[in-house]
Amino acid sequence: MQTEDCKYNGGKMTKFQAFRVYQENKEVVSRLESITVDDLDAGDVLIKTAYSAVNYKDALAGTGAGKILRHFPCIAGVDVSGTVVESEDKRFKEGDSVLVTGYEFGVDHDGGFSEYVRVPAEWVVPVPASMSLFDAMAIGTAGFTVALCVQRLEENNQTPELGQFIVTGATGGVGSFAVDIMSSLGYEVVALTGKSDSNELLTSLGASHVLDRNTLKLDGPLLEKGQWGGAIDNVGGDILAWLTRTMNPWGNIAAVGLAGGFKLNTSVMPFIIRGVSLLGINSQGCPTQFRHQLWERLASDLAPKHLDKIVTSTIGLEDLPGVFENMLAGKTTGRTVVAINPDK
Repeated sequence: MQTEDCKYNGGKMTKFQAFRVYQENKEVVSRLESITVDDLDAGDVLIKTAYSAVNYKDALAGTGAGKILRHFPCIAGVDVSGTVVESEDKRFKEGDSVLVTGYEFGVDHDGGFSEYVRVPAEWVVPVPASMSLFDAMAIGTAGFTVALCVQRLEENNQTPELGQFIVTGATGGVGSFAVDIMSSLGYEVVALTGKSDSNELLTSLGASHVLDRNTLKLDGPLLEKGQWGGAIDNVGGDILAWLTRTMNPWGNIAAVGLAGGFKLNTSVMPFIIRGVSLLGINSQGCPTQFRHQLWERLASDLAPKHLDKIVTSTIGLEDLPGVFENMLAGKTTGRTVVAINPDK
């Protein structure tokens, strides 16, 4: 969607559309409304948004199902790509293609569900030359998180020779990218999902085998037979505890999500008997220098091979509430891109 009379010229602008979240009478409510640049949080770089994307965190923030936002009102959306309109930082000039993910964007600072965004220059990353603005948001925080997982796993000597690599929550945004990217790196990927109708999709993304989460026995002994050489876990809770007990010696688990719970009921046995490593992944706080390097890798050796299958829908700002509802109900797969001022 695009507001036809939304023009920026020398610091003056008519109103534009943004999806803003409020706290009213102790309830979180969200709505699409007209605002101006003066209503945006402060920053060095003003960007005309091309695309954003919907993450699980956005659904929690936009509905109040999770305590994500740190002030109200706040524009939600932890991802954005677009072109620079104005910059007080010499590293960026008008017309540059850029993206923003992580930091406090869409959490404690106005985010990407807006026709214009304004952010600190340190948060801004140039879009790699071979990557379109659409693809940058098709990848977004989800794909970037997987790239960060790969870096942490590589640093801890993860190799395909350690055995099958399992991805939990495999139909979600992070899970889909993990299946795609890890299989492209030569791993034999097992996709764990509770969605029985997703086998064909996950196999097409590169999974060698799809495992039904509902068949697992999650209350086993402190150590079970080793099955996995490594893992990217998007679920947490009992699934993560099960992974620690079933890893092969020297295997690594990159812990990404907590949709299944934040408590971990396990023991030190996997870590001191088998040398298993649990790697915490925090893409929001990833240092700037790593962030730039990883985005370049996402345009080269870590470039997803199946973006057309991972992006399952493209919507407008007005469609966000319905997507939030479906995402929280576990009815979505892959990535949803938000087209705001689409590039031609």
